[in-house]
Amino acid sequence: MAAVRLRRLNRWQAEGLKEDLADLYVESSDTAVGEEYRNREAFLRRLTDEVRRPGFAMLIAETTSLAGCAFGYPVRRDGSWWRGFEGTLPHSIEQLTASGHVFAITEVVVHPHEQDHDLARRLQERLLAEHHASLGATLVHQEDLAAHAAFRSWGWQEVGEIHRPPGTAVLRALVLPLGERTAARPDGLAHNARTQRPER
Repeated sequence: MAAVRLRRLNRWQAEGLKEDLADLYVESSDTAVGEEYRNREAFLRRLTDEVRRPGFAMLIAETTSLAGCAFGYPVRRDGSWWRGFEGTLPHSIEQLTASGHVFAITEVVVHPHEQDHDLARRLQERLLAEHHASLGATLVHQEDLAAHAAFRSWGWQEVGEIHRPPGTAVLRALVLPLGERTAARPDGLAHNARTQRPER
C-alpha cells in the first residue's frame, strides 16, 4: 500500500488542479446516474468561489494519484458565517468568531477506494492546526444524512440550524472544538493558547 502524503496548495495551485479535484469529487460522490455532469459543475463553481476568499487554504492527500482533499477559509470576525442561525448562537462561539479563531471547513473529499480510513479526519485536523484555529465550523445540508453522520463520527458537534436565504434548504451548523477540555469548559469551546492566532 502506497504511503499517503499530505500537501498544502496555494490558491494558484488549487486552480491548476481543479479539473483533477472535480474528477475526484465525482468518483467520491454517491451520485445518481445522469447527475455526474451537474454535480461536477456545481463542485467547480463552489471551488472557484472558495479560492477567491481571503485566507483560502487547501490540503490534498496523494499516493500514486490524488486520494483526497479538504479546503476552507477563516471565518470573518463580523459573524456573517452564522447569518440565519435559528435561535441564539452560543456565547463561546460568538467570542471565538469575533476574535478570529474559527476556520470553516467547506469541503472534504476522499476517494472511496482509499485504504486509509482516517484520511478525512487527518486532512481536517491538519488544515485546522495549520491555521491555529480554536474552532472548526462547517455547514451540512439537512438532507445530506451521510455527510452529517461522517462529521459526527469525526467528533463534530451540531449546534443548530441555519436558514439562508429564505426558501432554500436548511443547513445544519456543526463545530469541532479544539480547545482543551477542563471542568470549567467541558465542551472545549475556549481560546487555546497553543492554537491562538496572532493578531494582525
